[in-house]
Parts: sequence; structure tokens; C-alpha cells
Amino acid sequence: MIKPGEKYDFAIIGGGIFGCYAALYLAKKGHRICIIEKEKELFKKASIVNQARLHSGYHYPRSVATAIMSDDNKARFTKDHEPFINFHFEKYYAIDQYGSLTDAAQFERFCDYIKIKCVRVKNHPLFNFHRLEALYSTTEYTFDPILIAEYYKQKIKENKLIEVLNYVKIIEAENLTSSWKINYQDLDNLEIKSLHATAAFNATYSGSNGINRLFGVSEIKLMHEISEMAFLTCKPLENMGLTVMDGQFGSLMPYGKSGLLSLSSVAYTHHKVSYDNLPHFDCQNENLECQPNFLSNCNFCQAKPPSNYRKMISQISHYFTDKVRLDYFTSLFTIKSKLKANYIDDGRPTEISILNQDPPFYCIFAGKINSIYEVEKII
Repeated sequence: MIKPGEKYDFAIIGGGIFGCYAALYLAKKGHRICIIEKEKELFKKASIVNQARLHSGYHYPRSVATAIMSDDNKARFTKDHEPFINFHFEKYYAIDQYGSLTDAAQFERFCDYIKIKCVRVKNHPLFNFHRLEALYSTTEYTFDPILIAEYYKQKIKENKLIEVLNYVKIIEAENLTSSWKINYQDLDNLEIKSLHATAAFNATYSGSNGINRLFGVSEIKLMHEISEMAFLTCKPLENMGLTVMDGQFGSLMPYGKSGLLSLSSVAYTHHKVSYDNLPHFDCQNENLECQPNFLSNCNFCQAKPPSNYRKMISQISHYFTDKVRLDYFTSLFTIKSKLKANYIDDGRPTEISILNQDPPFYCIFAGKINSIYEVEKII
């Protein structure tokens, strides 16, 4: 027998920053909200496993639309989250001598077009100019994902209009025209329960299509990668960041205010790729609790890929002099997803859609944290 549950204005599936921001935004308008999260806590996956870059547009010289959107949202995100942002480091972008999809002249024109700082640096004691075509001083900040997560969890906890269901699995969603009936399983005691919501909001990122299928709405054309973020220490670089554009290169920058450096590599960060709408990986054959429509947390999975941190460090070290020694601390893994349509230009647009009218079902897909405000445009 299914135990009947509460009635809400919105059921928000996904407890990362997009789901939590949407919940707070809607609660501010007087709506009663239920956040449904499969993990035991909020903010356990992609919202914290990232390079913590507060995008200013530099990263997307082949996708002007993404670059402009990043810069448009930056000022508001910075103001709203100022205590959690690291403003105090030198940020450099560089062009590799070999194999870059964007040369120095193109990068300079791109920065000039979207009006972001780009100052050529001719000499610097820490950089290897034999490997670099060009080095630029830029302005870009990092946010602290852990501090932001704690901030949003506290705001959710204090809001009496928001209830959180942690460690649950949605097993069925029924369209009652005026509302959604959502049957879910409590993964602690395996009890089946239900709730009713006037509208549903999917903010599960890599789990988007699994939820869309349960609600009987159209899927997003996605691809997925099991990705690793490595964390390092380095005294000479503790207040410095470097991103090498544009191709199979890498990026090293402060991880918020943690004192660690986050290291990402286009060639080595992504271990496995799935071109299916649902994430299918061979490691799911070893961990049966992780399935394409119900993904586990890679950090607690014995079947996750071995770390590529040595290759990542070796690659980024080419751009520094012998004065720089990078020491490995740890790695975090997660599934990163992106729209298939942006495979070529590497863009990361935010896609937010109404996929059902009666009752409403919204789906937001976004890979950049400063796109959280896009929810306000459609709800």
C-alpha cells in the first residue's frame, strides 16, 4: 500500500544549486515547495565537483552566445555571493604554441568584441614562454563551492515553506491534469510513499532524461562524461590561475577560498563518454546500484576509473618554469553532461523549457553556476 503524502505547489527534483535556488525563489513568492533529492544530503555531486570558475566569458571563444551569457550573469552572482568568492588572485589565459583551435589574434579579437580585459604579458618568471604563443592577464574569479553549499543548505533549512526529502527514489509520476502524483521510495526503509504537486521542476543535470521519462515528457539530446577534478597544492601558484586555450589543454586555478588548486584537463579529465540520452557506462555493470536512469555518486563507487592526476599534472607543467612544483592532494569524480548540439563549439548554453502544460513540468539544463537566475525567466 502506498502511504499518502503532502500536497505542494512545486516538486523540485534535484538538490544542487539550481534546484535549491529555484526552491528559494519560488518560496519567496509564497509557494510551498518539496525538494526531492536522491543523495543523503543536498549538494553532493556536480554543484561541488567543478573547477569553481565564475565565468566571465573567456572560456568560450567559439561560442559567443555562451560567453555573453556568462558575463551577463556574473555581476549579479558576484554581488549575491560576495562572501564566498575569491577575488584576490592573478588570472591568466594562454594560447599554446601547438594545436590550438584559437590563435592569439583570434582570442584578442574575441575579448575585444565582448569587452573583457585581455592584456598581453611578455615576461613572467613562472611561465614557460617557449611553449606559449601568448599569455594574457585577465579578470576572472572563483567561487567556493563548499561555502556556497553550506549557505544554501542553511537557507533551505530555515525556510518554512520548503521541505526536503533526501535519499529517495522516484518510481512513478502520474499526470492528474490538475497536479502530479509522485510515488517515491524511501531508500532507508524501502517504504513507498506519495505526494501531490501542482507543478514539477527537473533540476537533476545528468539525471535530466531519467526524470523526464518518468514524467512522460520529451527528452533533451545529451552526451555524458565521467569526469575527474584533481586538487593540488603549490606555494608559488597559491594566488594564481592559468587556463590554456583552446583545444586539448588544461586549466589550474584556486578552488574558492580552500587554499587548494583545482586542475582540469580536456584530454585527461574525462575518462568515459556516453552519447546516449541516458548515461550508459561499462562500470555500471560492476556497480548495479548505478543505472542510467538512477545514477550513483562516483566518489563512493569502487568501479570508478583510476585517477589521471599524473597525466594532468604533467600536461599543465609544460607551461611553467622549474620554479613551480605541483603536489597532488586528492580527486573528485562526477558525471558531466552537455547538449549534443554544442559538441563542436564547446558552448554551454542554459536550456530551460516547459515540457508539459497541464500540469506544468519545467526542465532546466545548465552547466554554469552563474546561470541560476535563468529560472526566473520562465517561472
